[in-house]
Amino acid sequence: MPLVKNGKIATDTFVRVADDDPLPGDGAILISAARFLEDTEAVSRRLGKTGVIWPNNRDVDDLVPYLDRLAAVALVFPTFRDGRAYSQARLLRERHGYRGELRATGQVLRDQFMFMLRAGFDAFEVKKESDAVAFTSTAKRYSVFYQPTGDGRVTALHRRMQQRHSESAGR
Repeated sequence: MPLVKNGKIATDTFVRVADDDPLPGDGAILISAARFLEDTEAVSRRLGKTGVIWPNNRDVDDLVPYLDRLAAVALVFPTFRDGRAYSQARLLRERHGYRGELRATGQVLRDQFMFMLRAGFDAFEVKKESDAVAFTSTAKRYSVFYQPTGDGRVTALHRRMQQRHSESAGR
């Protein structure tokens, strides 16, 4: 499955480990929320990076105490009509200050890509290589936004205000 990360097609360094498989001692892994919460201490002692696959029907507040231990959080879109992972992403980025990889997985569609970026996602598992190519070009296409979000982009209003401030300071 292709991965788009930070607007580019990337190699996925994380390996998914099933709940009944042994945890490797090193290397980057993605494990289920249930497995992670079952024994956070054992998972945290690993030498490699750890990521968790967090379902969209689970409260992110359960994950917050462990965010500093996680290199990635994969939020699940079970269907394209179910947007709860958008809310989870915004909460993790804006309220809880999570700065690790925030990955969209499941039904990740081209026409929702910009909304996912704006919500704070920086990595996307897509079904087809053609979707990955489309995602990378879409990420470059838009540079100005009206709505503020936690993705760090300056809104059009703030750009205008900065420009007016600069002009008035130069007088």
